[in-house]
Amino acid sequence: MATTSSPLLRWVKSSYSTQNGGACIEWAPDGATVTGVVPVRDSKRSDGPVLMVSASAFAALVALARTADVS
Repeated sequence: MATTSSPLLRWVKSSYSTQNGGACIEWAPDGATVTGVVPVRDSKRSDGPVLMVSASAFAALVALARTADVS
């Protein structure tokens, strides 16, 4: 896990994020394209730690999140 985020990465907020600061994550698709590793961070702590996961692990996480019961 990286301890800081790169200012060179373009971060994309989760489509499930709310405008009022709800629980959300961001990921950097450009970093994933170049390295095959997906940087993920808490959108409320852009200067905080960055979790680095493989592209296949990220895809599995997204698939799991899509099936989760959010009620």
